[in-house]
Amino acid sequence: MFRLQEGSFSAISSSLKFFSMMPHSSSLGSTHPWIKELKSEERGLYLIHLLLTCANHVASCNLENANASLEQISMLASPDGDTMQRIAAYFTEALADRILKTWPGLHKALNSTRMVMVSEEILVQKLFFELFPFLKVAFILTNQAIVEAMEGEKMIHVIDLNAAEPAQWIALLQVLSSRPEGPPHLRITGVNPKKEVLDQIAHRLIEEAEKLDIPFQFNPVVSKLENLDLDKLRVKTGEALAISSILQLHTLLASNDETMKRKPPPLLLKSPNGIHLQRIQPMNQTTLGDLLAKDMANRYTKSPDSTSSSSPASSNTSNLMSMENFLTALWSLSPKVMVVTEQDSNHNGATLMERLLEALYSYAAVFDCLESTVSRNSLERTRVEKMLFGEEIKNIIACEGLERKERHEKLDKWFMRFDLAGFGNVPLSYFGRLQARRFLQSNGCEGYRMREENGCVVVCWQDRSLFSISAWRTRK
Repeated sequence: MFRLQEGSFSAISSSLKFFSMMPHSSSLGSTHPWIKELKSEERGLYLIHLLLTCANHVASCNLENANASLEQISMLASPDGDTMQRIAAYFTEALADRILKTWPGLHKALNSTRMVMVSEEILVQKLFFELFPFLKVAFILTNQAIVEAMEGEKMIHVIDLNAAEPAQWIALLQVLSSRPEGPPHLRITGVNPKKEVLDQIAHRLIEEAEKLDIPFQFNPVVSKLENLDLDKLRVKTGEALAISSILQLHTLLASNDETMKRKPPPLLLKSPNGIHLQRIQPMNQTTLGDLLAKDMANRYTKSPDSTSSSSPASSNTSNLMSMENFLTALWSLSPKVMVVTEQDSNHNGATLMERLLEALYSYAAVFDCLESTVSRNSLERTRVEKMLFGEEIKNIIACEGLERKERHEKLDKWFMRFDLAGFGNVPLSYFGRLQARRFLQSNGCEGYRMREENGCVVVCWQDRSLFSISAWRTRK
C-alpha cells in the first residue's frame, strides 16, 4: 500500500531526481516498456512527479507539454488500481478539465448532457456515511454538545445547515426521550437544496418522534447555503437554539472572494502618531432583517447606469452571503451552542500548485482509508471515489471564483473567523470525546485517530488530520 505522509514531499522530491532526468516524450510508454513494470511505490512516486510536472505546465499555459504529461499519466493511472493510481486518475481528470475550461464552448458542449440524479447524490452521501467513521464521530460529538447546552430547556430548536442524514437526529430524539424531567418540545429546521432529501428526512424523524412520543416539528428549507433567507429559519422567542453545520461553511468562502473583490477599501482613520487604523463598526444588537438589508445595501454600490452593463456573474453575486455576514447573522440569533464540522485541510490556496500539493496529501490519506477497509473491485468504493472525492478534487483543481466551492481550511482559520464574529469556543466535553473514542474502538476503525486541539476534536487517518469538530457560543 502506498501512503503519502505529511511532510514527506522533501523526501519524495529527492527520490524523484532519477525520474526527473527522463525524457517527457508522449511515446514514453512504448519506448520504455519497463515503466509498466514499476513496483507500487516506485509507480506512486513517478505518478506524483508526472502530476506536479503536468500541473506546472497547466499553470503556465504550456498546453503541448501538459498534453504530453497527461498522456504519460494515463499509462499508469487507473480508477481501480492501488491508492496512488486511483488518485492520479482523478487528478488527471481535474487537470484536463482545467485545460478544457480555456475553451468554454468546448467545455460546455462536452458537459451539456452530464446530469447527476438526486437519487445518485443521496446514494453517494449514504455510502460516505457507511464507509467512513467521520460523520458518525461528528454526530456523536455534535449531539452531546447540544444535549449538554440544552439541559433543563423545555423548547429546543435545532437548525441543521446541511440536513442530509436522519441518523444524527434520530439519535438525538432517543437521548432526549430518556431525560428524567421528560422530553422537551423539539423543532428541527433542515436546510438542503434538494426537496426530495428533506422530504425523506422529515418522514423518518416524524415517524421516530411518534414512536418515542416526543412533541416534534420539522421545518424544511429548500435552499443553498449562500442563498439562504434566514427569516425562513423561523427562530422564535422562548426557544433555546442550537445550530449544526457539517461540511458546509467552507462553501461560503467562494462568495467571500467575490464580495471582497467588489467591496470598496475600508475607511481608515489616522491616529495622533500618524499610524493608520481601520475603523471597526460597533456591533449593535439589531434585528436579523435589518442586519441583512443593511449589508446588501452597503456591499454593492452601483452607479445609475451600471445595471445594464453588469455581467451575469456580478448580478448573481448580489444575492450571495459572505462568510463574515453569515456568521454575524447567526450571532444575532444568540444560539446556546453552534457545532461545526469541517474538512481540516488547506485547499483554499491562491495558486493551482498550492492547492494541488495540499489536495494530494489529504486525498491520499482519504483514499488510503478505503484501501485498508474495502476491496479494490467494490462498486460502492468506486462510486464514492468518483462521485464524491473525484468531484471535490475537480472543483479544487479546475475551478476558480464562485465556481470553486470546495475551499477547505484548517481549524486555526475557523478559530479566527468565529472569534471576529463574536463567538467564543466551547470545549467539547470529556464524555463526548469518550463516546467518540469508544465508537472508533468498538467498530474496528484501525488507523483512525482522534486528537484534542484547543478544546476541539480533530479526526485523523494515521497522522494526517482530515476533519475537525468545534463548538461555539455567542459572546455578548
